[in-house]
Amino acid sequence: MALSALVAALPLLVLAVALAVVRAAPWKAAIAGAVTAFALAWLVWGMPLALATSAFTHGMAFGLWPISWVVLSAVFFYNLTVASGDFDVIRRSLARLTADRRVQALIVAFGFGALVEGLAGFGAPVAISAAMLAGLGFEPVTAAVLALVANTAPVAFGSIGTPVTTLGGLVAPILGRDAASVTRDLSAVIGRQLPFFSVLIPAYLVVLLAGWRRMLEVLPAVLAAGVSFALVQLLVSNLVGPELTDILAALACLGALALLLRFWQPRVVYLGEAAPTAEPPAAPDPPARVARAYAMYAILVLVVLGGQLAAPWLRKLSWDTAWPGSFAVVAGHATPLVVREPPVVAQPSPYPLRYRLELLSASGTLVFAAALAALLPMLAFGLPARSFAATFARTFRQLRLPIATIAFILSIATVMNYSGMTSSLALALAATGVLFPFFSAFIGMLGVFVTGSDTASNSLFGPLQATTARISGIDPLLAAATNSSGGVMGKMISPQNLSVGAAGVGAVGREGQILRRVLGHSLLLTSLIGLLAMLQAYVVPWMVAVRSRE
Repeated sequence: MALSALVAALPLLVLAVALAVVRAAPWKAAIAGAVTAFALAWLVWGMPLALATSAFTHGMAFGLWPISWVVLSAVFFYNLTVASGDFDVIRRSLARLTADRRVQALIVAFGFGALVEGLAGFGAPVAISAAMLAGLGFEPVTAAVLALVANTAPVAFGSIGTPVTTLGGLVAPILGRDAASVTRDLSAVIGRQLPFFSVLIPAYLVVLLAGWRRMLEVLPAVLAAGVSFALVQLLVSNLVGPELTDILAALACLGALALLLRFWQPRVVYLGEAAPTAEPPAAPDPPARVARAYAMYAILVLVVLGGQLAAPWLRKLSWDTAWPGSFAVVAGHATPLVVREPPVVAQPSPYPLRYRLELLSASGTLVFAAALAALLPMLAFGLPARSFAATFARTFRQLRLPIATIAFILSIATVMNYSGMTSSLALALAATGVLFPFFSAFIGMLGVFVTGSDTASNSLFGPLQATTARISGIDPLLAAATNSSGGVMGKMISPQNLSVGAAGVGAVGREGQILRRVLGHSLLLTSLIGLLAMLQAYVVPWMVAVRSRE
């Protein structure tokens, strides 16, 4: 079993070495890992060539639609707000709320960074919030550290919920359920883990910046940011779903801080260690212009919410089929060629490889529709009509390699799942026994450290965690959710994110210095996620008990 697990881990090791040691481009590393997984499935695990090809192509198709479609639409909406000037108006309005460095860190790194994470994700929040902090006068490395640490609480629901959507689609076949209901249940479980840290992170940020005593001086702002974000994160993730969790929580956080600052300001303004290249304060935008900028995000929220309410009707316009090459026709019915056997499951059971193409109810389609709706007021206020097509083309060029990376990483996950490689790893991990929930958090953290993406970590390790949990007698939803929640704590130490943070503040070459300042925080926060998972598994299992709303 140990040898089987070691060989099964080779695709992940190839991916890790290519990214972290060879420093290959992510898309090249993903191709190397996918080729390794395919070869092992065929030559070592004995998966028929046609069936291995079927699993490989299914993973790529799932990576392209709906996953990459969500990412493309989300980043396109964000780029459109940049092209229209709305993003800069919001940025300036937030920067003018206070001169206190502690509260600025809460507004920019935590609140605004979470809003960008919910819209775009994939490194944009760290680059933008770190650059904003440096522009406000923060010392560059400190700005990067604050942006990296703040980019933890929102990551699991980033880019219109892409990490959770991906995880749900991969875990659903393991549980024998539909992807939509599993995605909502995972959203609920993750939403019962991360709010504890959403309350903690604002205080953590201010302590990192100014120390405990100065954190207590701005405790009202710390509580307003953390509690508002955590409460909305809990409610939306459990009652609505993963798509709008970050956006609504971030808007609630920013709104709570803006309201608080109308009636309260720190008694002593803390300026900290100012950078010599701080940008001069910008002239205030007219209130009507600020309102119009925020209205673009209101349009996004309303369109996505409306699409979710209409989902039962929109899903009727979808196509669901057994994936070609993964089944045999017996008595006129498609019979899966893959069957899971004990001890992975209690009884032999089919493991169908199906593909569902939802054209109108897909999150990416709803976000794209929001961009179309937002375009009308943008055009009315002077945005050239050609900007829409030009922005979409620029977004596609920006994401063409990340999209390829996503497709190949999903192919790694699918081939490993359906060949039995994931089961071999799960049987070995089950030897950790009662401590498995604690180690689940570190597995997720390791995945994000290597890939730089919670979506990629969920793709690689989410099914593994769910399978191991079933063997160990633990709730598979808890293990899969802990992979995502633990993964967010690895975001701050991933080489890709460190490079993004350093570039955002003009500190290229100082990534090692930034890493030394965030490594301990990553390990501590991951350990706390692991302890919370242990409590949820054995002490308060009712926190994980969810019932699908479909």
